[in-house]
Amino acid sequence: MAVEAVFGGTTAWVSDIDPGANKILAHHWPDTPNLGDLKAVDWAAVEPVDIYCGGYPCQPFSIAGEKRGTADERHIWPHIAHSLGVLRPRIAVFENVGNHLRLGFDTVLADLARLRFDAEWLCLRASDAGAPHPRRRLILLAVAQDADREPRIEWRVAAPGQEEGGGGAWPDTGGRGGAPADGTCDSNADSWGKYEPAVRRRELTTGRPAPHPVNAMGRLSTTAVEWMMGLPAGHVTDVPGLTRSEELHALGNGVVPQQAEAALRVLAARAGLTRSLVAA
Repeated sequence: MAVEAVFGGTTAWVSDIDPGANKILAHHWPDTPNLGDLKAVDWAAVEPVDIYCGGYPCQPFSIAGEKRGTADERHIWPHIAHSLGVLRPRIAVFENVGNHLRLGFDTVLADLARLRFDAEWLCLRASDAGAPHPRRRLILLAVAQDADREPRIEWRVAAPGQEEGGGGAWPDTGGRGGAPADGTCDSNADSWGKYEPAVRRRELTTGRPAPHPVNAMGRLSTTAVEWMMGLPAGHVTDVPGLTRSEELHALGNGVVPQQAEAALRVLAARAGLTRSLVAA
């Protein structure tokens, strides 16, 4: 969402294996192919794209996990690096937790340099983009050193999978994690506690009232989480067939689009990237 907001383009294909994420992808992009497990894809047979973007598992790097870094079996960056070498996109955009800077990021930068990509990155909090929670994230923009080659006829965007797993309670500042619940609640359960001022400011800047934070069962509502994540109403919670757990998993793994968009605009300016460089 952030990439298309900044650069335009259309989604050519996606790659994900999480059942809940795949329901959301199929709902919003019903005609877009899902390549499945990116570790098993024959990239030579995949449609080339101008922009390749996604978030790879954060558990190897998150302060909420075991911090095993590149030794973690969930570390799939080498497979992503391989796909970049085959597809040769003009731009690559990736997201992860801030602690990735301390664990495994040197490997990412080394691989990008080997593949002849120049990289810019920064860490930004969701609150820097107006969200009522911190959620610090690392955003990386990599530009191919031959990005000024003749553009393709149509600018296409591809999104690799984001298989993140649970762990931790939402909101969080280190790892990703779930955030409860569903439905609406009674009017006596509408306090956001110490976050109340931030929530009210967010209401004023967006023009969207915050849903009740908890439902009748006293659990944090997924509609409230969706609102706090800066997503359109129903983007996750109106997807048919999603279980409560799948809603929480998707929302907990997600990134505030306005946060990623703000980071990309800064990084694109830093890289001297213009829309005319990559758009048809």
